[in-house]
Amino acid sequence: MAIPTAAPACVVLAHEDPVQVRRLVEALDPFPVFLHCDVRTPDDVHGAMTEGLPSRVRLLDRQRTGWARWENAAAEIAGYRAALAQTDATHVAVLTGSDYPLATPDEIRALLEAHRGRSFLITHPLPHPDWRGGGWSRFRYRHWAWRKHMLRLPVPRRLPRDVVLTGGSQMKLISREHAQAVLDVVDARPGLVRFWRRAWIADESLVPSILNSPALVPGFADEHVEHSPWYIGWDGTRMKSPPWLTTADAGRLLDRWTGAGDELPQVFARKFSTERSSDLLDLVDAAVGLRGQRRTEVTAP
Repeated sequence: MAIPTAAPACVVLAHEDPVQVRRLVEALDPFPVFLHCDVRTPDDVHGAMTEGLPSRVRLLDRQRTGWARWENAAAEIAGYRAALAQTDATHVAVLTGSDYPLATPDEIRALLEAHRGRSFLITHPLPHPDWRGGGWSRFRYRHWAWRKHMLRLPVPRRLPRDVVLTGGSQMKLISREHAQAVLDVVDARPGLVRFWRRAWIADESLVPSILNSPALVPGFADEHVEHSPWYIGWDGTRMKSPPWLTTADAGRLLDRWTGAGDELPQVFARKFSTERSSDLLDLVDAAVGLRGQRRTEVTAP
């Protein structure tokens, strides 16, 4: 029996900018897409984002996602569950609606084919160098997000003993086997899920911590690549979210796509919006060869 070509299923977490989301969905053709739209998104925006989508796009049950909320991680987990149940994808990519590919489908397939069974994830076991105080307080205390503010209950709690607390990006490209391992742990360890419901920014630590814990997922250390396939325009200043990309970023963006020497390429990037980034995305499409004759015009509501 022939082994299927490596290919990802794409979980896209979105809440606004339907023109950008549909442009992303089109650029991901022919990969299956599992689209989650925040339940708080207005009906007209949700309709513009979801009506008339191709059959390769499936809608996930809507949750109340938002900045630093637990539901972001819950929607990601739901995306893994749907992708594994409904496709034979060798990998699962987790994107936001403001992401975009920097490579053609064939180039993405080739990267995954060369790394079958491996995930692409930069892991930062605590102390995390970029998190205040090494990141311990994210877990030691219970947290809530309120209007882009952190609320912390200043009463310490026990940390799970068999878990290597680890930070990582919200965006992920993990193997089918590792996505299944995450689901197995989540289903078998409800106490761990309850713990993470009050960790700070759970989608930056839940999956990396599960995968990077030998007691939970043996062998992960030898089954992943310490590389992020995303270009993100961080500039070294402390920011709650990455900066929006514009045509001023075109050179750096395309350098990341081609890679340097033996360095692995970055095949996705963020973050883009229709208002700020349309000209840049036109340049990306032209340089990379995305969308081509499939391009259609989508108007905002």
